[in-house]
Amino acid sequence: MISLDFSLAIALYTFIFLVAVLLFWLFSRRQKEKDLSLDPRFIWFCSVCTYTFVNTKEDKISVCPRCGSYNRKAE
Repeated sequence: MISLDFSLAIALYTFIFLVAVLLFWLFSRRQKEKDLSLDPRFIWFCSVCTYTFVNTKEDKISVCPRCGSYNRKAE
């Protein structure tokens, strides 16, 4: 049988826990580093309140979510 001191057991438990947290952090961070790209035709600028918003519909006129004014896409 292996004899294990109490302080060594606590140190091993803490080390294993920290390694598990580190591995979880590394794998979750890798998933977040995906490239996000946004087509410039979906970015709208409100001419009244200068708010920038995203509208994925391909309309020529959009309503600003902040002030409610109608905006036409500049060509």
